[in-house]
Amino acid sequence: MRDIAEGLFTAENPPRLIGGRDKESGRIVFPCPPGDRFEPFPLSRTGKLWSYTIQRFRPKSPPYAGPEAFRPWAVGYVELPGEVIVESRLANVEFEDIRIGMDLELTLVPLNPEAADSVLVHAFQPAGASA
Repeated sequence: MRDIAEGLFTAENPPRLIGGRDKESGRIVFPCPPGDRFEPFPLSRTGKLWSYTIQRFRPKSPPYAGPEAFRPWAVGYVELPGEVIVESRLANVEFEDIRIGMDLELTLVPLNPEAADSVLVHAFQPAGASA
């Protein structure tokens, strides 16, 4: 499988998301914007769930490029300490087990698990869960 976008993840194993740090202010954003103002900045692999919701309907296409047979998924805002809050899918957790403040770690999941040529997207899962 290939990454959904170039320059989104570090090459290390396990990977980290690549944010951008403003060269003047030090402010960190995700993803790293193009241009000279921001420098690539590898983000923490761990954080805490700040907020979440359950996506229960198939998003409009475009931009949605996932499977036609839609299944609900959890999406959350994950606070990476001292860095940034990242919007992400939540993986390897039952909806009823999701809690604000839970410890999470980065993982990569296929956008369409049923497609042989699916792309990988970032997600966060409970710390210590197996992908």
